[in-house]
Amino acid sequence: MHLARVIGTVVATTVAPGLEGIRLLVLQPVNRRLEPWGGAVVAADAVNTAGPDELVYFVSSREAAVAMPETFVPVDHAVIGIVDQVREVTP
Repeated sequence: MHLARVIGTVVATTVAPGLEGIRLLVLQPVNRRLEPWGGAVVAADAVNTAGPDELVYFVSSREAAVAMPETFVPVDHAVIGIVDQVREVTP
């Protein structure tokens, strides 16, 4: 699982079977300090509630395809939750 901030949406003119009605979001992965980390990715919104500038967690690869309402659709990343609070725990 990875943390990311929603920075935009994608509109697709052609949609693969099984992805009808699924929103596509542009995510900026962040590190533990919530600073941008790496390049932006496009993810399917499996929770169907993520909005602009929200902090979310997402999965990649096979886990992304399994997280969707119709499993094994062609997605590389999927949002599986919205972060309510971040708290750093020091050992």
